[in-house]
Amino acid sequence: MADAPLIEMRNVSKYFGSVIALQDISMSVDAGEVLCLLGDNGAGKSTLIKTLSGVHKPSKGQILVEGRPVEFSSPRDALDHGIATVFQDLAMVPLMSITRNFFMGREPTVGRGLFRRIDSAFAERVTREEMRRIGIDVRDPSQAVGTLSGGERQCVAIARAVYFGAKVLILDEPTSALGVSQASMVLRYIAQARARGLGVIFITHNVHHAYPVGDKFTLLNRGRSLGTFAKSEISREQVLEMMAGGKELEQMALDLEEFARSDRAAAAAAGE
Repeated sequence: MADAPLIEMRNVSKYFGSVIALQDISMSVDAGEVLCLLGDNGAGKSTLIKTLSGVHKPSKGQILVEGRPVEFSSPRDALDHGIATVFQDLAMVPLMSITRNFFMGREPTVGRGLFRRIDSAFAERVTREEMRRIGIDVRDPSQAVGTLSGGERQCVAIARAVYFGAKVLILDEPTSALGVSQASMVLRYIAQARARGLGVIFITHNVHHAYPVGDKFTLLNRGRSLGTFAKSEISREQVLEMMAGGKELEQMALDLEEFARSDRAAAAAAGE
C-alpha cells in the first residue's frame, strides 16, 4: 500500500506460558528512517527482535509489511518479505573467507550438472564492490573474515543483507562490543542505509550510540512500551532518564548523597 510503513506492529503481545514477555507493543518504521529500540537488560528487546524476524509468532496483535498483515513462519519467510535481522553473533564462520561469508547459502554458480561450481570471480568482485560502497577497502576478499575488526564484520553482515534485497534492517546491539572508532563505522553505515531508503530498527541500550542516528525512539521497560518519540520531542537526557526510571535515578542520587555525608562524618571523627 502506498505510504504505508515498511513494517508495523499493532498491539503485539507475546506470552510464554504465564510469563508476559511483550504486552501491547505498537511501533512502525518507514522507508528512510531509523527507529531506535531502547531498553535495559530484561526490557523485552530480544523477544521483540525474534517476533519481528519470524523466530516467534505473536500471541496477540498484528505485524504488517507495507500495510499488509503477515504471519512469518520462519526467519527465512521474514527475509523473503525483505526483513533482515543481523544478530549479535553475526552468523559468520571466522575461518572462512569474507566472500564465502558474504554469500553463505546463496553462492553464485556457473556451469551445469557435474560441472557446476561457485563463480568465485563474480563473488569476490561483488564483495569488494559492496564493501567499498560502505567505505571499507577489502584488498583480498579471500582473507578470513576473522581477520577483520568487529566493526568491519558488522558491516559485512549489514552489507550482505542489503545486497540480498532487505527493505528493513533489524540490528541487534551492533555496537555493544565495539570501541569508539569501530562503533562510529557502524553508525555511519546505518546512516548510509537510511539515505538509500531502507528502514532500520536499531536495538541498543546505549543512548549515546542511538541518539545521533535515530529519527525516533521507542522505549521498552519490562515488556511494555513507554512510548515512541520523535527526536524533536525528546532529549538525550530525557531518554536516559526514562530508560533508568526517573524515581530510580532520584533515589540513587539521594543514596549517594547520604553515603557522602556519612563518609565525611566518619573522616571528621577520625581526625578528632
